[in-house]
Amino acid sequence: MLGISDIVSEMGYIGIALLMFLENIFPPIPSEIIMPLAGFTAARGELSLVGVILAGSAGSLLGVLPWYVVARWLGEERLKAWADRHGRWLTVSSGEIDKALEWFDRHGGKMVFFGRLVPTIRTLISVPAGFACMNLPRFLIYSTAGTLIWSGLLAWAGYLLQDHYQKVADYISPLATAILVIIVLAYLYRVVTYRPADRASR
Repeated sequence: MLGISDIVSEMGYIGIALLMFLENIFPPIPSEIIMPLAGFTAARGELSLVGVILAGSAGSLLGVLPWYVVARWLGEERLKAWADRHGRWLTVSSGEIDKALEWFDRHGGKMVFFGRLVPTIRTLISVPAGFACMNLPRFLIYSTAGTLIWSGLLAWAGYLLQDHYQKVADYISPLATAILVIIVLAYLYRVVTYRPADRASR
């Protein structure tokens, strides 16, 4: 079975793009491992640093599109219908969804851009963008900007650290884990304390 280093060495830019695509669809290997390794490979002269960054960014962008497309296909009305039936498990009411989507309409560009720079959130931010029916070109512009910065920083760090590129993951992985734990705890808190709007108003 090929490991991540084998895929990068044997498949080059295509391998980097494939790994980053899979990282967004089903993240078995986080970008903080893939891109620093790719940067290290560039430092050895096997690939170019610019090519590594572009390949990683392209794969990442292809990986976030399915989340956006599925959320947009499901649509706002279906989401609100689910909230009316299963509000406790979605932890929101249809009214709260309306407010959230209105807020996303105003600030969605910034959310997508900065979301691409935060571990764990990088993939999840595509879902509200899809539900809010964010314009696809606008979604791609902000996603591309954030993704290029994220991929570039990771690749550059690997390029500088070379044999010690794993240190990037050592610093970022605990942050990603902490963010995931906070998301799960916040969700569980919302489930436990959820009160439907009609009951809360009585």
